[in-house]
Amino acid sequence: MGAKTVNKLAVPGATLHYEVTGSGPVLLLIAGGGTDAGVYSGIVGQLAAEYTVVTYDPRGNSRSRYDGDATDESIEQSAADALALLDAVAGAGGETAYVFGSGAGAITGLELISRHPDRVRMLVAHEPPCTEILPDAADARAFFEEVCTAYREEGLTAADVVFMMGTGMDDDAMPPLEDLLPEYRELAERMQANAANFYEHKLLPFTRYVPDLDALKRVADRVVPAAGLESYRHLPGRPVEVIAEHLGWPVVMFPGGHGGYSSHPAPFATHLAHLLRSDTV
Repeated sequence: MGAKTVNKLAVPGATLHYEVTGSGPVLLLIAGGGTDAGVYSGIVGQLAAEYTVVTYDPRGNSRSRYDGDATDESIEQSAADALALLDAVAGAGGETAYVFGSGAGAITGLELISRHPDRVRMLVAHEPPCTEILPDAADARAFFEEVCTAYREEGLTAADVVFMMGTGMDDDAMPPLEDLLPEYRELAERMQANAANFYEHKLLPFTRYVPDLDALKRVADRVVPAAGLESYRHLPGRPVEVIAEHLGWPVVMFPGGHGGYSSHPAPFATHLAHLLRSDTV
């Protein structure tokens, strides 16, 4: 594994913090929600033995600061940020890259491959919460609005409880901060600091995203619909089944739940590396 470099990239409206580790084909890992590059720290080392692994803090999260006031997330802009990072690492119009995204990061990946299919060699989309494509989309929409109402009227803690219980992520909750190793404590503190921006500007835009299923169908051989063995029946995991059915592929199951890359890093990384090596699904 090569040494990690830490970098900054100016994009319209923000400056992105990104990290590059290893050598070989480019593999972009896209974090979601209120998380940042640190959520993938458990799998980077293993993957960097074969790939140039790029991780970053999405705009508005942690070390990727807005240039001005926060605004509601644009999925198009989120995909443009990912493309800008690929250009910075691989060169504009350069090599195609492998992309893994989880949660909102998977939504960014879906938009990226839909708009720029020539830049993505394979996308592994792990539980994109684009719930508007579900048969019961109205119920999901009402739930996420309830989360935001809880945040506005009762605060972060109440919103966290409603969100975690309603998405099945309560089992993924981290131990108390005092019980964590220093590096994980720092990650947890950054995520807590991102929570308000997540509820105010990211949750609804991402969950209301409607993927271009026809565009995805045209690149179906390069899209891997994925979910966690312990979470695929919960709300964030369900939309990928609709996407998989449209693409004509089965959902590929990964160890753990929605955050399996953190809870089961070694088997998760092994499974992801195996998929990437196949180059077809």
